[in-house]
Amino acid sequence: MNILVTGGAGGIGLETAKVFRDAGGRVWVADMAAVEEPGIESVVLDLRGTGSLEGVLSSMGRVDVAVLNAGICRPQKLEDTTEENWRATLEVNLTAAFFHLKAVARVMREQRSGSIVLTASTNSFDGEADLIAYNASKAGLMGILHTAANELGPFGIRVNAVCPGLIETQLTAGAFADESIVKPYFAALPLGRGGRAQEVAEAIEFLASERASYITGTTLNVDGGQMASKFGTWGCLDARFEGGRWKLN
Repeated sequence: MNILVTGGAGGIGLETAKVFRDAGGRVWVADMAAVEEPGIESVVLDLRGTGSLEGVLSSMGRVDVAVLNAGICRPQKLEDTTEENWRATLEVNLTAAFFHLKAVARVMREQRSGSIVLTASTNSFDGEADLIAYNASKAGLMGILHTAANELGPFGIRVNAVCPGLIETQLTAGAFADESIVKPYFAALPLGRGGRAQEVAEAIEFLASERASYITGTTLNVDGGQMASKFGTWGCLDARFEGGRWKLN
């Protein structure tokens, strides 16, 4: 099985590449930085170009799974969001995702099979402050998801998305190390803790696999219950915050 992961040089993308590799797949990672992992083919390129994936898709030949994971996040308050930030965020998170999906779909249509997984976000559905460009880009992925699943289903191609919550990666390590941030944040999560990149990767692998053969056009929240908890969970419980997570006494 041939698997492509965009934005796979670190975090969720790299963990996803490892999960597929460990399951016996042939994995190509396309990113602006190189990946040095046994059993993973690293392709360094600028993912923003409309034809940026053509070379790697040609070298892969068959594409069984494509994980479109590349993304950026640059927090700014609404009134302070610059045109550069807005354009850059949508270019990477939304426009590039569309052109990558279009390129992959062209190959998969010829095969009459394939699975595509988008990395969206819980921010696809809510309006977290100081992230208007990021939120807009991730909300836009929902339109791509539903339309692509509709159009590509007849060709045997499934399209789904994962929506991670707060996941511990190198980009969020500072927040995870700051109890003043994570203690109140995790109090609103039924599971009382943040997520791990491998947990998202396992969800992606499931959606891409034959175990999800009748699932398309849907999102899988990997968020510790965040989207199910309107008013928070832990505030009214006999509990303590310990070891980076909430626990019942």
